[in-house]
Amino acid sequence: MAANNNYRSSFILLTVLFFLWGFITVLVDSLIPRLRELFTLSYFQAGLVQFAFFGAYFLLSLPASYILSKIGYKRGIILGLLTMATGCLLFYPAASYRVFGIFMLAYFILAGGMTILQVAANPYVAVLGSEDGASSRLNLSQAFNSLGTAIAPAVGALFILSDTIKTEAEIADLSGTAKDAYLATEASAVQDPFIGLAVFIVFIAGIFFFAKLPKLINETSTGTYTEAFKQKNLMLGVLGIFFYVGAEVAIGSYLVNYFLDMNLVETIKKSSLMSTIAESILNSGLTDKDGKAVVGVFVTFYWSGAMIGRFIGSYLTKIMKPGKVLGIFATVAIVLIAISISTTGLVSMWSILAVGLFNSIMFPTIFTLAIDGLGQLKPKASGLLCTAIVGGAIIPPAYGYFTDWVGFKTALIFIIFCYGYIMYYGYRNSKHATV
Repeated sequence: MAANNNYRSSFILLTVLFFLWGFITVLVDSLIPRLRELFTLSYFQAGLVQFAFFGAYFLLSLPASYILSKIGYKRGIILGLLTMATGCLLFYPAASYRVFGIFMLAYFILAGGMTILQVAANPYVAVLGSEDGASSRLNLSQAFNSLGTAIAPAVGALFILSDTIKTEAEIADLSGTAKDAYLATEASAVQDPFIGLAVFIVFIAGIFFFAKLPKLINETSTGTYTEAFKQKNLMLGVLGIFFYVGAEVAIGSYLVNYFLDMNLVETIKKSSLMSTIAESILNSGLTDKDGKAVVGVFVTFYWSGAMIGRFIGSYLTKIMKPGKVLGIFATVAIVLIAISISTTGLVSMWSILAVGLFNSIMFPTIFTLAIDGLGQLKPKASGLLCTAIVGGAIIPPAYGYFTDWVGFKTALIFIIFCYGYIMYYGYRNSKHATV
């Protein structure tokens, strides 16, 4: 009974981490409008923010798994949290001195800390109980990660984007004193939320320092990457994570443009229900010169679907083989994309938005299937799997290239191939034990 209580309290603590990094990941998106005018950036330079995020996963996941195998899960989690806090604190000088390079360093360090947490927390939750319940536990923790991503935009709007952002021309028209005062206010809008986050993260690190986490895996791993690379199911899982993250980010990144390309603005305005949803947000003060806000409102459903689906998936993967659930969800995602390709109007819109619901269980389920039965290789396996998150930096531009070439709908066939691989991986693991 004591062991079960220890497992339960450890699971709750780890789930707080999942919420935290989901919240911070999306909160940083709210910074981009501020950063463009604070640092006078082009859209390309502002886009480097996301490049820094995925770059951290690509460059630091394997070193993080090595560190983890040397210092253990608990110390690894504390190191990840303190690294994140350091990144948050660097936002202060970055905004004060308005040096974009310092900000990029701050965000890379912040993302590096999150990488360490991902490498440590995902396998730890997976082994925090029976092997059969691994997918269910990780889906539940990931559901709170999605809850963080759902809450963050509102917090960002309230604390980071709550006042009107001036254009470059408007800033240029200000007098020297007025300009300095305005930029100081803008710097404070960036600094205060992240100083608060740094304090909160250090507080969480303190809780983990005193917490008694069960030692489920030896503090030092004897496994090597050579051994890990020989695990066929693991390497197939690495590809699965690559295709999943890439496909999910590609769809989410281009939804607004996809809807505008289908001329959905007028269709939405003609539907009383759709226009009511859009107007309830637009009337809060947003402007909508070209219809982006009207269609952008509905992108929320894509990301919210992931949160709802993970709570559902936590139950389904408890009563069904996780591989089978993964295969079914990937199959439905393919069908929904095919419907969106072959239809127009609201049917096409809602079918592609519904893909978010079926994306939900993919990351945690692929992850747990890939590390199943690996024992002391799990820290290194986790590093390889987290490295594959770089798919989010590769597949979206590839999809954009195909879109320029053949149009949005035809280019979605490329995304179907991504889900086709995930479907294969799921059904493969539903038929036989890990190989």
